[in-house]
Amino acid sequence: MEEKYRKRMTEALGYKRQDKSLQTWRKVKSVRSILKNYLIMVICRYLPDIELKNRIYRKTGMRIGRNVSIYASNLDILFPELIEIGDNTVIGNTTAILTHEFLSHGSRKGRVKIGKDVTIGIMTIILPGVEIGDGAVVSAYSLVNKSVEPGAFVGGVPIKRIR
Repeated sequence: MEEKYRKRMTEALGYKRQDKSLQTWRKVKSVRSILKNYLIMVICRYLPDIELKNRIYRKTGMRIGRNVSIYASNLDILFPELIEIGDNTVIGNTTAILTHEFLSHGSRKGRVKIGKDVTIGIMTIILPGVEIGDGAVVSAYSLVNKSVEPGAFVGGVPIKRIR
């Protein structure tokens, strides 16, 4: 019964079934590409010039709009090209935006799309495949494990609509 359930959830969530998925990371991306992305993320994490930081982030394939402020956050180093952030968005300190997950029973990846005029509080985790609508607010210390409607105010672990 448990194996049937696990297989069904794996397929529903878009996981690739494989053994020891974390050990197979070299098959996903080249070491050189990951190292380049890692160095960019570390440099940008501490770079005070926000516009320069955004130009550098765009070199990884991220789509970042105008007037976006990303403060010392952890962005995905394997698939940064799957991150899209709209104009006038603010992303708080030490927020993690993930576009992939290695799990004990497989892995998955998905695009993360953050709309325009969005505010994301500090230490928030955004999981793969999530879309955050225009004008939404995500409170600090939240786990965004599902998409957020435009204009919504959400928070918690996992997120729930606050108003």
